[in-house]
Amino acid sequence: MGAGDDHPTSTAAYREYTLASLAATHPVVLVDSDVPDWAHRYLAGHIEADLTDRAATAAAIDTYTTQHGAPAGAMTYMERHVVLTAHLAQQLGLPTSTPEAMTACRDKVLSRRLLAQHQVPSARSVLAADADAAVAHADLIGYPVVVKPQSLAGSAGVMWAHNRDQVRKAYEQAGRAAAAGQQQYGTPGVIVEEALIGSEISVETAVLAPGRTRILAVTRKLPAPANTTQEYGHCVDAMDPLLQDEDLHQVISAAVDALGVSTGVLCIEVMLTASGPRIVEVNGRLGGDLLQLLVKRALGIDLAQVAAALATGTPPYLTPLFKRAAAIQFAYPAQTGRLSRLSAPAGLSQQPGVERVVLLKSPGAYVAAPPAATLDDRLALWVVTGAHVGACHTRLRHVANQLDITVEAADHATACVA
Repeated sequence: MGAGDDHPTSTAAYREYTLASLAATHPVVLVDSDVPDWAHRYLAGHIEADLTDRAATAAAIDTYTTQHGAPAGAMTYMERHVVLTAHLAQQLGLPTSTPEAMTACRDKVLSRRLLAQHQVPSARSVLAADADAAVAHADLIGYPVVVKPQSLAGSAGVMWAHNRDQVRKAYEQAGRAAAAGQQQYGTPGVIVEEALIGSEISVETAVLAPGRTRILAVTRKLPAPANTTQEYGHCVDAMDPLLQDEDLHQVISAAVDALGVSTGVLCIEVMLTASGPRIVEVNGRLGGDLLQLLVKRALGIDLAQVAAALATGTPPYLTPLFKRAAAIQFAYPAQTGRLSRLSAPAGLSQQPGVERVVLLKSPGAYVAAPPAATLDDRLALWVVTGAHVGACHTRLRHVANQLDITVEAADHATACVA
């Protein structure tokens, strides 16, 4: 369900790997309003449907299956379609978690409520009706707090706040982001929650059946500037000791059970705090930011193939094939302004241990620097591999030093990253 938009670089850079992996072993029929140019080569068919209209989408699928036969499974890698996909899979009699479970993953207020009811360590969180209520909630929770939209993805509209004025500003920004994404992402509310302090990870998790949860990989986030919510990069290590951590396993399993997820591959965000692991979010889909590529290069496990197997009711292959490390890093503008130069040396992506280097923007684009930056403001990404984490970090720095980036501010000052 859904492939992503037709942007020739940024969307394909993140989505194409997953679609290619699925198409390598399964005939893929895309259900979406149209087909992005980059996706055509991977598809066996296309069902044209407006994915914001569930009844119309179901009717379009029924028409297609009457002519071509029933599908073996239904899945999505896009956050905004997880509930729809669960509804349609259920109607088709295909393996799926319930729509209610996927709604619990999507709706951060409902997620927190269920986690609290089942005594799963998480963050205190309150839905704020307006800016005054947000300030009152923040005062009760204690500063700093995180203010975020109720149902968006990709850290959109998420801000830290250390005082009342910052809470008001963050509430306005989160509200604008929530309203802008309402049609695609649903509930437009804004929540204020406790800021969890520690090291954030994501746990790539397979739910094989109710009560049967398997951690496949642990993704460590690269360091980011203080009080920013943007992702600056990730690293997957096949030898990560957290893979054997009992406390982490218990928290992950408890979170999955609390939300009622019964099958699928999840990306579960966790903060490793002084008091133990605490749930940040449970994403009812494959992780973004090319995490699947990192897991594939580090362990040999194909998360997209695991998701497809679970969606079709077949046993997934979960055994690591090797023990290596892989990492990804993103470049953001050093200041807000107009991108005047972005380049990388020819052959950089062919150097040892460099998997790929992708320039995401073209000169002339207007870009925002953190903390206002979003996914759309990323300038470049690069993926590296190595025998261990240290080798990956060395290669990430090597690529970063080769990039030539200049952003001109409105006053014609320049900021260079090279």
